[in-house]
Amino acid sequence: MSSSALPKPQMRDLLAKYLRFHIVGAIIVSLKVAASYEFGVAEPRKKAYADFYKNHDSMKDFEEMRKAGVFQSTK
Repeated sequence: MSSSALPKPQMRDLLAKYLRFHIVGAIIVSLKVAASYEFGVAEPRKKAYADFYKNHDSMKDFEEMRKAGVFQSTK
């Protein structure tokens, strides 16, 4: 028989070690997704709204809708 014995398997703290590794990975992935959403979706949307309302004339839109008959209470 061989003089070197097999090492004993680690039986304690396996779940804690597994969770520690995967929670750190999940946090990193979620931060990357949040940053990509912020710069890929939210910022262009904010810019589009700002550009739209920069030259928006609500009274002109109201008059066009009133003339088209959209509103029943105004003639």
